[in-house]
Amino acid sequence: MEPTSPGELWAAVHAERARLAEDLAGLDDAQWAEPSLCERWTVEDVVAHLTAAASTGRVRWLRSVLGARFDFDRHNQRRLEEHRGATPAETLRRFRAVAGSTVAPSKDTAAWLGEVVVHGQDVRRPLGLPRTPPTEAVTAVARFFAGRDFAVPSRSAAAGLRLVATDGPFASGSGPLVSGTTLALTMALAGRAAYCDDLTGEGVPILRSRCSPA
Repeated sequence: MEPTSPGELWAAVHAERARLAEDLAGLDDAQWAEPSLCERWTVEDVVAHLTAAASTGRVRWLRSVLGARFDFDRHNQRRLEEHRGATPAETLRRFRAVAGSTVAPSKDTAAWLGEVVVHGQDVRRPLGLPRTPPTEAVTAVARFFAGRDFAVPSRSAAAGLRLVATDGPFASGSGPLVSGTTLALTMALAGRAAYCDDLTGEGVPILRSRCSPA
């Protein structure tokens, strides 16, 4: 069942963090240093970023953004460095420690589910890790992304396109068709051009042109 209430969404967040931590447990140091789909970040950087996101409430987030003079790249890099361990094993331990956290900069719980869904695939795909999040959880993220520009300009990416999932109930918009799995659509809306390769339809070139380096 697709999570919709705050409690259901947080349960999905916690489950996805736990699954990701499990997938990462067997990595060697070289894999931790692999580039992620967030082109400027390694796998370890992405995990540290997720730890920061689960550790930063609204007041602390605002202070950090103000301290970075609204440079969100600088803000994210500072928080990432704060939560990265001295070794990959320590970075993973820190991530595991916040897996059940409900701390977040805002009450947009679907966005924080999107955070772990998208960044989870940012590291799984380059590493060839096969696990994908449940379609029900990803559907909640897809609906949020199609309806709102938040951490990523996803609504803008979807504008003027008809998005249709082939593995679930998600469908949105009107215009040239883009179809594929709910996960592929969600990742493309998050700007991950690699996932456009998994989509079909006359609208794919348009969506691809709206993807940018993460």
